[in-house]
Amino acid sequence: VTQIEGAAGGGLMPWAVISGYGTDKQIGGSLFYTHAATRGDFKLDTTGVSLGFFNRVEVSASQARFGLSDTVPGEQIRLNTLGIKLRVLGDAVYEQDSWLPQVSVGAQYKYNEDFNFVPKALGASDRSGVDYYVATSKLFLGAINGYNLLLNANLHVTKANQFGILGFGGDKHDSYRILPAVSAAVMLSDNWLIGTEFRDKPNNLSAYKENSAHDIFMTWFPHRNVSITGAYVDLGRIANKDNQTGWYISGQINY
Repeated sequence: VTQIEGAAGGGLMPWAVISGYGTDKQIGGSLFYTHAATRGDFKLDTTGVSLGFFNRVEVSASQARFGLSDTVPGEQIRLNTLGIKLRVLGDAVYEQDSWLPQVSVGAQYKYNEDFNFVPKALGASDRSGVDYYVATSKLFLGAINGYNLLLNANLHVTKANQFGILGFGGDKHDSYRILPAVSAAVMLSDNWLIGTEFRDKPNNLSAYKENSAHDIFMTWFPHRNVSITGAYVDLGRIANKDNQTGWYISGQINY
């Protein structure tokens, strides 16, 4: 599964795992496309690629296009993200004789191509910013009535408004904040995964309150190298629209 910002992980948050199926002597990677739509007719289309080097370093690049619905009819905001992730210690899958999780650190540089259009008008301070995070992941084999359980917990250091779609920092708060993200997933079989995520977000703009995000997702693996994810997502308030719930679907090719 690939996160909407391009890193290997869930839809909303990076996990500590490295992209692709590469071993410590190989290079792996993935390609993905995600489409999301909310009840307020906001639409998000994200495409990206990531490479994993020797199960140690991951680099990623993605572009998100966010359609502004009737808030600004016919317009969209483009957000470009470059990411890097380093596995520091542990192995989420293979070190089953230890409770120690896989731990990775990462950074995502984000650039908003359309900052002057809407984000600046809402009080955002900058068109670009860097998110930093520490991610931990651990797979527990047979932990729930014989089913495998995957747990993830992160700390994000960020100024991004709505992941960066509405710029960075704001007239209310303009400093970095440390915010949590957690997820849990159960492998129902070799082909099916079901889980949920929660990610807190900053509230930097006085014009509109920003809420945390959460989802419930299911992933199907029709082939070892292909996955398809569908999810119900709740993004809270986005700009002038409350209770932005909706659905997303994401397809990914791994190697």
